[in-house]
Amino acid sequence: MKSAERTIALLEYLIAGESPRSLREVTDDLAFPRARAYALLMTLMRMGWVEHDDTGSRFRLGIRALRAGASYVEHDDVVQRAQPVMNDLSDQLGETIHLARLDGHEIVYLATCLSRHSLAVVSRPGRRLPCWATGLGKAILAGRPWCEVDALLPKTLTARTEHTITDRDVLRDQLAEIGRRGNVVDEQESTRGLRCFAVPLDFGGPVNEALSCSIPTVRLDSAREKVIIEALSWARERIIH
Repeated sequence: MKSAERTIALLEYLIAGESPRSLREVTDDLAFPRARAYALLMTLMRMGWVEHDDTGSRFRLGIRALRAGASYVEHDDVVQRAQPVMNDLSDQLGETIHLARLDGHEIVYLATCLSRHSLAVVSRPGRRLPCWATGLGKAILAGRPWCEVDALLPKTLTARTEHTITDRDVLRDQLAEIGRRGNVVDEQESTRGLRCFAVPLDFGGPVNEALSCSIPTVRLDSAREKVIIEALSWARERIIH
């Protein structure tokens, strides 16, 4: 059992890393014995789950991990229900459409339809962002009691931009307003120059997924915002019914 736990811990460590890791980093950060860490890395390399980077001295996820991630998305019930609607929404609006799920205190992108404009946001499936700094995350959190949200969030809410809300009291009030309104407008809280509109997907249990449209602020006016919110509401109804 300990070997299995170490294998999962190592894979999750490499998943979370923004760059390939050295053997020393693996042993120091995970507190693994050096010989055990090396043997585990070599086993995972033979199986295709881990590979060397271009230097040959650092480790990153291998192609088997990509295959596992793709299989998860392809067989996910919510993705299968949402994808045709997302395609229609993308055709209608011409902007980037995202589907995401809550995982801990982060949201994970499950599916994306890219904008047809040259100036566009690109967030691929598998990317993770803090839930409190995204429209998608707030759409999900707004359907939960604050005590549950508060316990889920980390002690310190780090900012991604100068617009990110990091005060818990302000966030609590904003989530209450989002719950009453039924949609979210993320004003450059995750990415400067980008506004994100999001709606929760309520399938009858705890809300875990949300749908969004992201658009550079330079292409927005009040009339366009109204069209986007109405289109998202229409798409939500198609997905959940």
